[in-house]
Amino acid sequence: MPDELTHRRRLLVLAICCMSLLIVSLDNTILNVALPTMRREFDASVSGMQWTIDAYTLVLASLLMLAGSTADRIGRRKVFQAGLVTFTVGSVLCSLAPDLESLVAFRMIQAVGGSMLNPVAMSIITNTFTEPRERARAIGVWGGVVGISMAAGPLVGGLLVDSVGWRSIFWVNLPVGLAALFLTMRYVPESRAPKPRRPDPVGQLLVIVLLGALTYAIIEAPSAGWTSPLILAFAGAALLGLAGLVLYEPRRAEPLIDLRFFRSAPFSGATVIAVCAFAALGGFLFLSTLYLQDVRGLDALHAGLWMLPMAAMTLVCAPLSGRLVGSRGPRLSLLIAGVAMTVSGILFAAFEAADEPGTRFLAYVLFGLGFGFVNAPITNTAVAGMPRAQAGVAAAVASTSRQIGQTLGVAVIGAVLASGVASSSYAKEFTAASRPAWWIITGCGVAVLLLGAVTSGRWARGTAERTAKRLEEPEVAATAREATTPSDR
Repeated sequence: MPDELTHRRRLLVLAICCMSLLIVSLDNTILNVALPTMRREFDASVSGMQWTIDAYTLVLASLLMLAGSTADRIGRRKVFQAGLVTFTVGSVLCSLAPDLESLVAFRMIQAVGGSMLNPVAMSIITNTFTEPRERARAIGVWGGVVGISMAAGPLVGGLLVDSVGWRSIFWVNLPVGLAALFLTMRYVPESRAPKPRRPDPVGQLLVIVLLGALTYAIIEAPSAGWTSPLILAFAGAALLGLAGLVLYEPRRAEPLIDLRFFRSAPFSGATVIAVCAFAALGGFLFLSTLYLQDVRGLDALHAGLWMLPMAAMTLVCAPLSGRLVGSRGPRLSLLIAGVAMTVSGILFAAFEAADEPGTRFLAYVLFGLGFGFVNAPITNTAVAGMPRAQAGVAAAVASTSRQIGQTLGVAVIGAVLASGVASSSYAKEFTAASRPAWWIITGCGVAVLLLGAVTSGRWARGTAERTAKRLEEPEVAATAREATTPSDR
């Protein structure tokens, strides 16, 4: 049982879980630095580069909740180990991809493994660190790993791309993945939910239809035309998927997505904040790496060095945010994050920070500060008010929101960029074409600020308490029935 683990053993479990987050986060940051090199080798369009990223985040977002509920049912350690194996195998395949289409397909295999890592690891952490303040600090450390990956990713990726080639960026996952697998088998205790949810294949299919159709419509619209029958058909499919979820899920006793979670204002706010913050991150990294290499003419290593201020601030601020959330709640962290991300976006959109090194440096620092503060309150708010038996599902919703945000960020920002850039004059038109995209990122920062203020006050906490009570009542009643059945006989 997690409660019987020593303090040292709990810290070891946290470290093992953080290793899984490291390889998933490192993979994304390294890949962004390699995009221009891959674009030239495969002669790919902007949409081709979008699919290289979004094929991964799309599959990840579609399967995270299934992985979380499955782990609660059959065992969290078991699913975690399967994820490590699948992700590592997918990384090997990506390094051998002969063309862009194969790379996109292998990225999807990676994502199947990745879907079993982050939400399950968060569920393991939640069930290992049961004291609220200790859990908030553990989540702060977890968020700091994102900063480590952001700091190491651009540098390691740039060095590997310039010296060995872009294929080597996937080799980094092998030693970490294998080490995490060995340590998990040896030190991580098995755990399950007392009353896990039954599978929901219809709900899972509706999630895949919604996210897949929406992403395809956004990415392909600039080339196919926003009013083309194909794009309209995919947009219609996305709407039908959403309607199906809203109508079907409440009728199930144990749905894939328990819509009652969203009666909690902090939970709903954390979900939308996660979408906005990670949409901003996905768009920020996508624009920055293309600009620095394709417009400024920097090599991959020097482009990675330019992203270091952002990564360093994320690394420093994430654990600070975790401690702040543990001692004072999520409100202050969210307000700091919203202000910093908004100002960063304004510097690029209104003051053309990309063209001025000093302003660009300041904008990178501010974005890293904001993103560093936003991660811990999202995760802590998502799981703190929920019954421990549903920790896997709640953590999976939070993780899904992040991946949906990053998927939509790359899709929308890339679509805006592709609409304003002609392939014949890519470098010349990039700055002007990217300005609307920077305003979208600014809007995401404003949303983080406003939602953070509204969903972290006394009223919001009251909705969270009422929601948790409603969620616990059926579980208490079921437990009481099970306890009295033998004596009734």
